[in-house]
Amino acid sequence: MNKKQLNTISNKLVNAFTKNKLIKPIPIKFCKNIKNSNLLRKACENKIKWPIAGFKAGGTALPLLKKLKEKEPFYGSVYTKNLLKSGKRVKINQYVLGIELEVCYLIKKNFFSSKQKISKNNITKFITHIAPCLEIVGYRQRKKGVKYLGDLCSDFGANIKFLIGKKMKFKKINIGNLKTYLTYVKKNKNKQIINGNTNTVYTNPLNSLRFVLNKLKKDKININKNFYVFTGSTVGIVPLTRKAKYVGKIEKLGSVKVIIN
Repeated sequence: MNKKQLNTISNKLVNAFTKNKLIKPIPIKFCKNIKNSNLLRKACENKIKWPIAGFKAGGTALPLLKKLKEKEPFYGSVYTKNLLKSGKRVKINQYVLGIELEVCYLIKKNFFSSKQKISKNNITKFITHIAPCLEIVGYRQRKKGVKYLGDLCSDFGANIKFLIGKKMKFKKINIGNLKTYLTYVKKNKNKQIINGNTNTVYTNPLNSLRFVLNKLKKDKININKNFYVFTGSTVGIVPLTRKAKYVGKIEKLGSVKVIIN
């Protein structure tokens, strides 16, 4: 990897990210190879001084990973500036890919001081709350579609905004088999419903959470505060329509909504 080119491209992406601008597509080598994509993502994130609110998992649908010939998802930082309360308005452009309905967790900061590898048996002791959320997915580049997992990973994990529904104290439920619904109503009152299930998220959102937490340990990340983990879409990436209201509902967890402009 050419360090000079990595620095140049990361500077362009960071400028677009912080100033809400669009740039021309980055060289394909930063997208085709997931290792290069992760290097670029980390280079970008190291240049951002905004407070981090948490982390997201991307590419958690097993059929998508198989199609793109990848072995595992990726993770990326989520900044406080890009978190919104349920019901807020979000303005989009033509390069936004769509919207995802997800399960998110609030994790105790003592996770960072733990020396244990995160397993199925100990993961729940770090969780304080759980909530439904919506992620607006898109690029800082003038490009459309997803050809490689690195397309998403390299561009700040392709996260634009997150909207979080009402948090509930965590309790053990069968989180791997909950029905989900994403409903949107256009200005003409035409109602559409997309059905999903939490079992599409790396087979179980807790598996996705465990993946992210172990990656944070491996990369020695420490933000020393409680933080969110967004685990991936239960309905895939649903295209967005301007001037529409989207409402996501996850069985037993509640609902979350956004108004798209």
